[in-house]
Amino acid sequence: MNISQIDRNFAVQTTLDIDNIKFYDVNEKPFSVYGVFYVDGKFRRLPEEVAKTVSPSVLRLHSHTAGGRVKFITNSPYVAIHAKMPVIGKMPHFALTGSSGFDLYVGKKEVFFNAFVPPFKIVDGYESIIRFPDSTEREITINFPLYCEITELYIGLAENAVVKKSAGYKHKKPIVFYGSSITQGGCTSRPGNTYESIIARALQTDYTNLGFSGSALAEDEIAEYIKGLDMSVFVYDYDHNSPTLQHLKDTHQKMFQTIRNHNPELPIVILTRPRYNMGGGYQDRLAVIKKTYTDALDAGDKNVYFMDGHTLMKFAKNDGSVDGCHPNDLGFHSMAKSLIPLLRSLI
Repeated sequence: MNISQIDRNFAVQTTLDIDNIKFYDVNEKPFSVYGVFYVDGKFRRLPEEVAKTVSPSVLRLHSHTAGGRVKFITNSPYVAIHAKMPVIGKMPHFALTGSSGFDLYVGKKEVFFNAFVPPFKIVDGYESIIRFPDSTEREITINFPLYCEITELYIGLAENAVVKKSAGYKHKKPIVFYGSSITQGGCTSRPGNTYESIIARALQTDYTNLGFSGSALAEDEIAEYIKGLDMSVFVYDYDHNSPTLQHLKDTHQKMFQTIRNHNPELPIVILTRPRYNMGGGYQDRLAVIKKTYTDALDAGDKNVYFMDGHTLMKFAKNDGSVDGCHPNDLGFHSMAKSLIPLLRSLI
């Protein structure tokens, strides 16, 4: 049916067979969008002009909606989505519900309720609906896909339902995470299971996901952008993306100093790649990364912290990855569980 016949302010075409449904643009009040912003026809994680200066890969990935969320309150007995997605992430080792799906949480504590499962043959977006058992007023949080672009997102609710603004997060100033595909969310089964999302729910804090799959190289341009962000904590790990040990040596401490010089009191958390088995060339890279930490301590830095990959994966052990690199849901939960006590103390 044509929703414009119901509400001419929202001319959204839908195939959902529901009477009296009303669609709302998430960019309008009373909806609150976090982790991404809408500019020039699409949601983005950093300004396009900044992405252009970093690398062609970051330019391509900056409009993937990892870490995007929308919050609102409603008593509608259902919530539907209508999304236009010109770029769809499909990979053999990554559940489509994670790379290209939305999921829904309810309540201030954000308890998982259900996922908006995309069709297997998704091309340029999809519609889906989640029904509740009653019309109780609920706070809703919807997490955006991790490896897709979104040019339009509408929320469908019962026409006469209450729609109100969420109070948002207890901690308004976001934690900023920078890193590789692991930071972006590969390869969790759905967006709400990234380690950042788990941490945000546990601490009731906003966050920004600056994970760039295969493209986090600690370039000067991205460090210059990050240093100017208003953040509660900065967490970074790009070990997997650093092409050589020498590149890691040349960039890791430099990025730390760029952030620190501009933010002398900011808590900075340094991570290594999440990996329970410490063999192979891991020890050499760990030494480079840890040197950034120890040098900072030796210089009198009182607000720098370190966690290695073995500790991050201590709850998942060797069962925490999809492919020996990217965490599965268990791996992401292990990372979050390891980091939550530290981050709780910092915010």
